[in-house]
Amino acid sequence: MLKTTKKELMWGGRTLAIETGAVARQADGAVIVTYGETSVLATVVGEKKPKAGVDFFPLSVHYQERYCATGKIPGGYGKREGRPSEKETLVSRLIDRPIRPLFFDGFNNETQVIVTVLSHDRETDSDIPAIIAASAALTISGMPFMGPIAAAKVGFIGGNYVLNPTISQLKTSDLDLVVAATADAVMMVESEAKELSEEQMLDAVTFGHNQMQPVIDLIIDLAEEVGKSPWALPEKMNASLLSDVKSKTESDLRTAFGIISKQERSTRLDEIKSALMASYAEQSEYSEMDIYACFKKIEQDIVRGQILDTGKRIDGRDLTTVRPILAQTGIVPRVHGSALFTRGETQALVIATLGTEDDEVMIDALEGTYREPFMLHYNFPPYSVGECGRMGSVGRREIGHGKLAWRAVHPVLPSKAEFPYTMRIVSEITESNGSSSMATVCGASLALMDAGVPVKSPIAGVAMGLIKEGEKFAVLTDILGDEDHLGDMDFKVAGTINGITSLQMDIKISGITQEIMQVALTQAKSGRFTILDEMSKAITQANSFSPNAPRIEVIKIPVDKIRDVIGSGGKVIRDIVEKSGAKIDLADDGTVKIASPDSNAIAIARGIIEGITMEPEVGKIYDGKVVKVMDFGAFVNFMGAKDGLVHVSMMADHRISKPSDIVKEGDLVKVKVIGFDDRGKIRLSMKDAVESASTEATA
Repeated sequence: MLKTTKKELMWGGRTLAIETGAVARQADGAVIVTYGETSVLATVVGEKKPKAGVDFFPLSVHYQERYCATGKIPGGYGKREGRPSEKETLVSRLIDRPIRPLFFDGFNNETQVIVTVLSHDRETDSDIPAIIAASAALTISGMPFMGPIAAAKVGFIGGNYVLNPTISQLKTSDLDLVVAATADAVMMVESEAKELSEEQMLDAVTFGHNQMQPVIDLIIDLAEEVGKSPWALPEKMNASLLSDVKSKTESDLRTAFGIISKQERSTRLDEIKSALMASYAEQSEYSEMDIYACFKKIEQDIVRGQILDTGKRIDGRDLTTVRPILAQTGIVPRVHGSALFTRGETQALVIATLGTEDDEVMIDALEGTYREPFMLHYNFPPYSVGECGRMGSVGRREIGHGKLAWRAVHPVLPSKAEFPYTMRIVSEITESNGSSSMATVCGASLALMDAGVPVKSPIAGVAMGLIKEGEKFAVLTDILGDEDHLGDMDFKVAGTINGITSLQMDIKISGITQEIMQVALTQAKSGRFTILDEMSKAITQANSFSPNAPRIEVIKIPVDKIRDVIGSGGKVIRDIVEKSGAKIDLADDGTVKIASPDSNAIAIARGIIEGITMEPEVGKIYDGKVVKVMDFGAFVNFMGAKDGLVHVSMMADHRISKPSDIVKEGDLVKVKVIGFDDRGKIRLSMKDAVESASTEATA
């Protein structure tokens, strides 16, 4: 008989249950968390000895979805789940980001967290249960994890904050925010918002933090009952070695950190480090990793101390100044829209491409299959930081940064009804020294406007940093790469002049206070406005379309005519595409989208479709083409696909003996619809068309 322990509570209108003891008993920690009818299994395993040859914490987090969780069988020949989807990668990062800083400093044992979705009710998303499950598994494992944490999702619907809104509710929400925190402090925030104010965003984070407290208590209650014995903590840094390294390098490091150029500063720092390692080459008491750890600690103390004591940063700026900005548009020929956004030593080359409905990306998720008309792809080549590196498939970092920029830009895009195009943004980071994701947001805004996309408002983003020692702290606007690496917080805020569209926060310490968040949001607002002002020098609203971009014209046809436009086996619509050269999308409600860079091609396709679907009006004059001449008259094709008879008596205002004396096949003529015969056939008149035209000209 398996011994299980289960804890549960009512939370956000659904039961949250945490259970352990029955599954994955050889893991160091394993729990099943069920919220509503969505269940996830989280397992934690750590190696008992530090990993040799590493000076970092080798933590890996894997969130994985199984199609069987919703009673589906995967597609493809193998009928098996393939490489991680974008969502699996993003949720893996959501779990990793708040738990990583809470492991004891110096713990370098390889650790693996695996979270598997077992069941999905299609309304309760699995991201919040996944974070809670990982935290609970770590807390009961005995590993040096200084948690627990919990997580909550916050919506903003009808002016009220909603705890853990369902997937359906999020479609009408002005906010989709995930917050993870310990009992005392916030560790991570990820969000998309519809231009909410700084106060509303801060209140949302506070609301989520308050609402998750019962879950933290539940995990503690579980750990008190089934938690394993704590692991031994790693040894602290050798004080004697630290003092010796400091005496050898401090003066040179202070001089090096006075060099403003990133490349020159990096070169000098490498020289100092190489000289330090050479000075210890003959000794065997300390490892290279021990020496390097002391070197990094001294680097950190110098940079952080200078900022806290003087308010002066590595590149000479004060705490709130944004680096010089240059915004340019239309710099790449042939593409639909382009921009080059440069801020200090960070630069993004961003290209916008417009497409039709056929270009939408299809996403097969546990909650169902859907199509997405907006894509943002972020690329970070190694040359952007002056290095050689591996080129291959997109990594987790690129997916995460791209999704952050997507969330920031998405709220300002026009609706599909307003702008029936598929949009793709490609951001190539050509230089990087801090916050390339926010440069992507700025570049995307510029490129979209350059492509003629009517965005609701230009959008910009800025990254904030934090240096905190005890009660003393400094918030930094527009952080450098070194400030990010040596600092305590990466706080990214994107938005328009009207409000915030995305906020992402990662903490490297045990959390931050509401006061620090308030200061960061206030400085970020000022920085964002500064960047928007600089961007406005390049472009302020949508340009006209590029001649290379497709034009899309939308018409509506009767639903009962859809079959006529498609034809048997698609024969008719293929013929229209071939004759016109335009691309045609036909929806079930009769909406027809005709796309082509050539306006003439659109006109041809529209004429043919209208000819198939529209009924001729008695008394109206049409352009026609003679398709057959008979003894009694001529058949004329008009409205694209309609044929009517012009009787010989209706060809001219005088008597004629043969129709061939007036017209021949292929002639273009004007005809007037004068009625229908007993069989419903269309009767046309060339004579009346000429008389009507003369009357209108005289009038």
